Amino acid sequence: MHLDLGIALAGLIVGVVVGLTGMGGGALMTPVLVLVFGIEPLTAVSSDLVAAVVMKPIGGGIHFRRGTVHTGLVAWLALGSIPGALIGSYVISHLGGNISDATKVILGVVLLVAASAMVVRGFVTRHRPEGVNGANGANATVVRVRRSMTLLVGFVGGAIVGMTSVGSGSLMIVTLMMLYPTLSARELVGTDLVQAIPLVLAAALGHVLWGQFELGLTGSLLLGSVPGVIVGAQISSRAPDRIVRPLLVLVLVLSALKLLDAPNEALAVVLVLAGTGVVTWSIRRRRTIDRAES
Repeated sequence: MHLDLGIALAGLIVGVVVGLTGMGGGALMTPVLVLVFGIEPLTAVSSDLVAAVVMKPIGGGIHFRRGTVHTGLVAWLALGSIPGALIGSYVISHLGGNISDATKVILGVVLLVAASAMVVRGFVTRHRPEGVNGANGANATVVRVRRSMTLLVGFVGGAIVGMTSVGSGSLMIVTLMMLYPTLSARELVGTDLVQAIPLVLAAALGHVLWGQFELGLTGSLLLGSVPGVIVGAQISSRAPDRIVRPLLVLVLVLSALKLLDAPNEALAVVLVLAGTGVVTWSIRRRRTIDRAES
């Protein structure tokens, strides 16, 4: 098995981001493999999913021990996501014509959806009503499972992850927020991490059977991403999420546009808008600090 230190370094960086923000693993790692290292899209998706099988239980196990996982939601999501992931991985590996081009288009569209989902997640988090941050452990919020909708969300999410490796965190957690607004932030993250374990396991199995899994590529990813996730999780309580998340959204949008062969002018517009947003945010923050000091 040949290990690539460059890919391991990329895995380390992405792992830290995942540990800091709770999302972005497939959404960042797959386009990095395709755009930076020139890996075939289907191979990148396959190897990234197999690596995620090792990464996901790290955070999920911690939340499970702390009692911040809604096991009822996990069960119904898994009932939908496991067959969805298997079907998605089968479909993407049996597409007719140029699979590489088709995978890049699907991945680009899903990245745009994932970026939008992160923006929505941030908005919903900031505007959650008072009193919905339920307790954890034995006193956790009692939430009635909406079985049919949860099953459908699991199936659709599983199919998307099976085809692109994107969405087990970025898309699923947003839909959970919409369906179950009374879940606390910790319960949302814990439930999402644990439900992602059977999801990525099923998707990875499908890609091992039908995709283009490469052991050396996966080993290189794990070499960097596992310690990266651990480091990111350790410093997440002190990380400026208001800075990390917008940067992640920007990277996703730029990656999506590149995968969709958008003209350079479109990339430039996105960068200009991002720069304008940073300047505006800095000015507003400075004014807020000045008011607090006066």
